[in-house]
Amino acid sequence: MTKAIWNGVVLVESEHCEVVEGNQYFPPDSLNKQYFKPSDTRTNCPWKGEAIYYTLEVNGQENKDAAWYYPQTKEAAKQIEGYVAFWKGVDLVP
Repeated sequence: MTKAIWNGVVLVESEHCEVVEGNQYFPPDSLNKQYFKPSDTRTNCPWKGEAIYYTLEVNGQENKDAAWYYPQTKEAAKQIEGYVAFWKGVDLVP
């Protein structure tokens, strides 16, 4: 079971993560959604597609654009379509 933790709170935990380019991607149905706020930030990966970001909000603190996902991936990345990954100080615990 892998967990993503930030500001002392478990954001997500799952046994069904996918690893791509060193990032753990968690299934969307495993998120504790109360900590995720949509962001206007978008980036583009040539082989995965357009990423959409979340800002995390925990105990009154925000971590802007600390999570991202690909709602519609290109064919080469279908295994992570809709899955969420983290950075910016989010700890991953096996």
